[in-house]
Amino acid sequence: MMSFCRSVPSPDALRRALLRGGLATAVTVPLAAAGCARTTRPAAAVDRDPDERLTPAQAWRRLAEGNRHWAEGRLRHPDQSDRRRRQVAARQSPLATVVTCIDSRVPPETVFDQGVGDLFAVRTGAQTLDGLVTGSVEYGPLENGTPLIVVLGHQRCGAVAAAVAALTGGHRPRGGLGAIVTALRPAFADARRQAGSGADPAALVEATVRAQILRTVRALEADPALGERRRSGTLGLVGAYYSLDTGLVSPLATLGV
Repeated sequence: MMSFCRSVPSPDALRRALLRGGLATAVTVPLAAAGCARTTRPAAAVDRDPDERLTPAQAWRRLAEGNRHWAEGRLRHPDQSDRRRRQVAARQSPLATVVTCIDSRVPPETVFDQGVGDLFAVRTGAQTLDGLVTGSVEYGPLENGTPLIVVLGHQRCGAVAAAVAALTGGHRPRGGLGAIVTALRPAFADARRQAGSGADPAALVEATVRAQILRTVRALEADPALGERRRSGTLGLVGAYYSLDTGLVSPLATLGV
């Protein structure tokens, strides 16, 4: 039920004000003078300069700040205006490439409170890589000068859970899902060594998620095409874990930021 400040004029006062032609004064002045509680709104978002160039550390700080907005329920929705759409129609300079899962609960622009033209998003089941995916990840840094790559795994990953079930049960999923299981086998092996053969299935899934994040970071770290930019300090790599429960992104590995 909607509530009103106690300073709202009574019906008789409103009637008298209306007869005097002062309805606006009768309504608005007492509300302001009484200091009625107002809903706190986040500061208005400002569209990012489409030609802005950030260092890897600056780009990561920008994403970390945006993630705090999301986790605290105070999204600013930057770079989502019609002006921004026109700005980036002919050119773009995203501040990061985010390699993450296809999961519907992990949209990168929302998780990091970014907008149009801010992120290259590369999404596969459990952020697995192959030649085509790696080429897509390389595009931003090599062709656009993107300063940061973030590998973002997440809590209770369905792709990882399916792979763990298949690998512990000895069966292969239908269709192309088997390729995801094959790609996750090394991370699963890392997780089982760490957690032990008798680990709780849910814990094994989480351990596999984290192992897959770190493996993907290492693969991109060793990518020859990205090596020159990494050595020059113009490209950073972050491996991070996203909590579905809290909305927070926690870094697991940071290189060059």
